[in-house]
Amino acid sequence: MAGAAHCSLQAKRLLLDPKFEGYKLSLEPLACYQLGLDAAVAEVQLRDDQYTLDHMRAFGMYNYLHLDSWHQDNVYYVDQFGRVMNLSVTLDTALQKPREVFRLPTDLTACDNRLCASMHFSSSTWVTLSDGTGRLYLIKSGKRGNSASEKWEIVFNEELGSPFIVAHSISFIKSDAHSLAVLLLRVEKDDLDTKGSGFHVTLEWVTVAERKEGDHTYEIIKRRVLQGKSVPHYAAIEPSGDGLMIVSHKPFTFMQSESDKLEENDDAKVSNEKKDPLYYWQQTEDDLTITIHLPQDITKDDIKIRFSPDNICVTLKDQPPLMEGKLYSSVDHESCTWVIKEDKSLEISLIKKNEGSRWPELIIGDTRGEFIMDPSQCSEIAESLMHLTSEVMNPNPEKENPPCNAQELEECDAFLEDGASLCRFDGNTLKVTHIINLGSNQYLFSVVVNPKEMPCFCLRHDVDALLWQPHADQPENMWEHIATFNALGYVQASKQDKKFMACAPDYSYAALCECLRRVFIYRQPTPLATVLYNRKEGRQVGQVAKQLVATLESNDPILGFQATSERLFVLTTKTLFLIKVNCGN
Repeated sequence: MAGAAHCSLQAKRLLLDPKFEGYKLSLEPLACYQLGLDAAVAEVQLRDDQYTLDHMRAFGMYNYLHLDSWHQDNVYYVDQFGRVMNLSVTLDTALQKPREVFRLPTDLTACDNRLCASMHFSSSTWVTLSDGTGRLYLIKSGKRGNSASEKWEIVFNEELGSPFIVAHSISFIKSDAHSLAVLLLRVEKDDLDTKGSGFHVTLEWVTVAERKEGDHTYEIIKRRVLQGKSVPHYAAIEPSGDGLMIVSHKPFTFMQSESDKLEENDDAKVSNEKKDPLYYWQQTEDDLTITIHLPQDITKDDIKIRFSPDNICVTLKDQPPLMEGKLYSSVDHESCTWVIKEDKSLEISLIKKNEGSRWPELIIGDTRGEFIMDPSQCSEIAESLMHLTSEVMNPNPEKENPPCNAQELEECDAFLEDGASLCRFDGNTLKVTHIINLGSNQYLFSVVVNPKEMPCFCLRHDVDALLWQPHADQPENMWEHIATFNALGYVQASKQDKKFMACAPDYSYAALCECLRRVFIYRQPTPLATVLYNRKEGRQVGQVAKQLVATLESNDPILGFQATSERLFVLTTKTLFLIKVNCGN
């Protein structure tokens, strides 16, 4: 990850509400409908050898209910007979029984070490399906949600090794050929891991493409494997198929083939031969100085330097630019100068626009230069850090000089995983291009807002929950803050029995369910029809955010949970519940 750009998530202040007063419990009735299933859901219990936390996260907490984001209010599940069942909702008061749209060719009960069947909707007409035994199916479905035009047809199926679940998939066109990229998740035994759990997690990135245009036959053209030590919270392929984004507690790396290792060794030898930096740079509070050693035959007329407020370009003779890129911060480009010194070195002076700021790098992402720090700057930095160290031991840090804020955290403020990170991998180089250290920004859930974009992910920021939309094609705005659920980060932490979380694609509400029976709904603040005053401060309250609670008439465990703009779908072993949250437009 040495060459990766370290980024940060920029929250939009206009989407934050610092004056949010909390949720008011509402007793308004919620219409709840239920449908008995013809056959139980194909739930797969964890085996005795699946005892780790990663097994529980990947398979024990699996969401057996699948929402078709391309055709709203269509949900699917697989029953114990291997049938893919669909419920399409048009009118809540006239619900039809779930109908069979596809039947898996294999007998699920015949495989002892199988996982749960899984699926993902790659596009409006393509579905990726796994039977849990290690076989992958690519299915052309026709227009889903319409019984007249929906016909699931297997276009590709192949055994891909040990059992897996489908984590994500996309459909795209590349080089005039239709392709599908699928992400497969496995938790595998690791004999080399003697100090940890004894298992590792793999994500296999499989690309399947059409052999010839119009041929309608498909083959695997690429298989790449990433390995890590924790189940990813979020893993999704970019719509173009050129990259991959992962949110995980522990990092993932691509496993190399022997040919890749040989190429990398050759590259390492070449890079070792070119150890000398291309340029050296220094800085003060007001300016920066760049020094470049010139070849003997270079004259003043051969040098071309172009300054702009945010960029620099240095060219020698008619060669490609020696230095080019975006500067870390803005400069006063009209005051920038350059001169050739007596020792045949080129010295460039840049004047900072923001005086006093210290630049961590000269050109963003350029590692070919070397920063030289002035001795006075070293002593200044050491002095500024002096208060953080001491030569005197403090045997009782709770008294006299506590090392940190002694105020106790509440239980719901504690994070189990402080080291989570968001990484973007390039599909060609197989290297990390961007990385964000999420720190205490706890991952909460993911949701598809626009099926043509990557899934959004929701993170806890302080007490709030912020929704982020990845934009793989916008390097300057790769993760956009699109919505905020006030205080949801704090509220969800108090729900110790929570199993699933979701939100409406239009952000009108967020919801979570417990393992049994109870569903909590948190609406966005809405204006009041009547006048209401704050009891303590006496000021008028303009809007209120409501919390609603629904209790299901079932003692079966909740196996699936999905949200649309109008409804919540809750799946138990033998029943599918619909909770009407919002009225349609």
